[in-house]
Amino acid sequence: MCFDWACFWRMNTVANDTPIITITLIDGPLGVSCAALPLLGDGACTVGAALKFEGIVRAQEGERVIAALNYEAYRPMADRLLEQLAREVCIKHGLVRVAVEHSVGRVAVGECSFRLTIDSAHRVEALLAMGEFIDRMKIDVPLWKRPVFHNDVDERASHER
Repeated sequence: MCFDWACFWRMNTVANDTPIITITLIDGPLGVSCAALPLLGDGACTVGAALKFEGIVRAQEGERVIAALNYEAYRPMADRLLEQLAREVCIKHGLVRVAVEHSVGRVAVGECSFRLTIDSAHRVEALLAMGEFIDRMKIDVPLWKRPVFHNDVDERASHER
């Protein structure tokens, strides 16, 4: 994967007190992101807490073993609601930056499907904002996951022969 330094600089340089908000829906699993890298410039001096949460697809859904999760989104609404939620959380908690990345499509066990990066002056605000964002996103944003069970994959493969 080629690293885009121009993207890194543009997305991570703070010139004033306006929070940086980045929303990205990505087909497939999340790789390395320039949105999750440290801030540069004058705004970096205001950051005392930098948090990153990554949601990883685990191997079990309930009692069953899974191979992957398939994510779907109503993209126009999801983009708008994620940005609105990020702005609300920024204002409420006085954040410097919120970067949201979420997968759409198939994400295998062990791969990253969701990443939330929050920069704030203080840890308490950052921790509260992170929990609030994730809880509200799960309720309000049109993103859905459907497990792909190992049995389903095995059965499909045997029918294809």
